[in-house]
Amino acid sequence: MRRNSRAYEDGLLKYVVRSALFLAIPAILFALPWWTLVGAPTAGTGPLFWLGTALFLAGFVALPASMFLGHGPAQSDAASIVGDTLLGVLWVFFSWSVLGTIAGLGLAVGGVDDPARSRVVAVGVLAISAVLVVWGVVEARRVPRVRTVEVPIRGLGVAFDGLRLVVVTDTHFAALNRLRWSERVVAVVNAQRPDIACHAGDLADGSVAKRHPQVDPLGKVEAPLGRFYITGNHEYFGDAQGWIDHMASIGWQPLHNQHETLTRGADRLVIAGIDDPTGVGLPGHGPDLPTALAGADPQAPVVLLAHQPKQITGAAAAGVALQISGHTHGGQIWPFHYLVRLDQPVVAGLSTHGEHTKLYTSRGTGFWGPQLRVFAPSEITVLVLRPESG
Repeated sequence: MRRNSRAYEDGLLKYVVRSALFLAIPAILFALPWWTLVGAPTAGTGPLFWLGTALFLAGFVALPASMFLGHGPAQSDAASIVGDTLLGVLWVFFSWSVLGTIAGLGLAVGGVDDPARSRVVAVGVLAISAVLVVWGVVEARRVPRVRTVEVPIRGLGVAFDGLRLVVVTDTHFAALNRLRWSERVVAVVNAQRPDIACHAGDLADGSVAKRHPQVDPLGKVEAPLGRFYITGNHEYFGDAQGWIDHMASIGWQPLHNQHETLTRGADRLVIAGIDDPTGVGLPGHGPDLPTALAGADPQAPVVLLAHQPKQITGAAAAGVALQISGHTHGGQIWPFHYLVRLDQPVVAGLSTHGEHTKLYTSRGTGFWGPQLRVFAPSEITVLVLRPESG
């Protein structure tokens, strides 16, 4: 009886803590923009104060409610779109309110008094944030630009010199129907004449039944040496095995802790893939690099698909030539990349780890949650493999 009571108390405490955080974080994100845009410039009086306060209170109620309805048991797509968009807009206003507060301190030192100082800051923050929100939506919803990067690979045979490997990742097909966008992405990918096509995870948010129409155009990608797919962390928030099976059904080869060896004449290249770490604990899932490379020619260079950049530690130790990752979105909405950097060794681009292991981290092809990208443009990446000199 006492054990059951203790378990109940522990469960209740965890629920209270989660609920408090669920409300405290939006409160912090709303409080500073409210003060910057409403409280300080109006001196707490007048119709603009009351109208602005009412607007912020409505947002404070709407954000957790729509996030719960959209991402909780109900899984409402409409609520998800509202909540995610509101979260992104709020992050932009919060970030620039922080900068506005710093600017206000500078104006105060320069002798500018209130209310003029607070009003100058409010106008600046409002104008910059509004422009960035509009621009961010356009950037997120556009077909990504193509980024071409030459990657030197140690031990790459001359037969594979110039091989074109096209990477899409973090498409995050979700509540917002992006079927037409998906079709246009495929057209751009095919225009790059890829030898190999890769999807480095976070394919979709939601079930196969709900999202497969947006994913199915990927079946039209043309890559004569293979189309390879790995799971990201978001697959494990839903039906990872279902997405593995579905990608196989439309002609992509899932690399579920396994590899394929490509041969041109006497030269070989190993394409391997491992699961995302989020899969640990799910039977048959979780990253297993030794299993993925079992039986591979030890003299052949390895290109490894691993969703998270921090998986580079094991890849470098195993002598992998190139790891291809996504996950970070390049931060997606500035200045979130500073927080991403606390968890990942790289936010975007080509980097070297150990003596010879290269890591390419894509900023992602789509977006997650808020349909905004600010100072972190999406990309379709063409990696052109070259033998490493020396």
